[in-house]
Amino acid sequence: MSQVNRADAVRNRELLLAVAREAIVENGTDTSLRDIARRAGVGIGTLYRHFPNREALLEALLESNFATLHARAEHLLASSDPGEAFLTWLQEMAAGAATYQGLPESIRDALADDESRLHASCTRMKTAGGLLLEQAQKGGGVRSDVSLGEVISLALGLAWAAEKASEASDLAARLLSTATYRRAEIDS
Repeated sequence: MSQVNRADAVRNRELLLAVAREAIVENGTDTSLRDIARRAGVGIGTLYRHFPNREALLEALLESNFATLHARAEHLLASSDPGEAFLTWLQEMAAGAATYQGLPESIRDALADDESRLHASCTRMKTAGGLLLEQAQKGGGVRSDVSLGEVISLALGLAWAAEKASEASDLAARLLSTATYRRAEIDS
């Protein structure tokens, strides 16, 4: 492959990602791949060469989001308030999941399907959140009887609810903060 062809391939991939991001924000994760290709001004074959299916396209779009959540969790592990650190991370995860209509369901499905292309990215993000949850539970900032899967399900459910609600863009964050157990607030 010549340098020009490689440059064209890279440019097409970046263009497809930019158009897909915009289309999915507008229409959700079920946006027509044919429409994305058309809007990008390339053939459907070009889209499929870069992204063989919808999941591959979503994975490419979400890869940086999940990497950011993973890095954010590692940073928050140094927090002096582990309960607040976990809540912050969970709210950021829910906000990210609400970015695209249909994304909470896609994340839930990817976590449940070991064969999913999104599974590995979701699992890395989940592992990082698990460390935060464990630290928050040891510090008494989060109930000791909840699992990370339960809390992520709660966050995805709230992201889904926020996606459907028209009155509050911070609905998921507000509901998450009311659903967490915080000893300091109960003791006061």
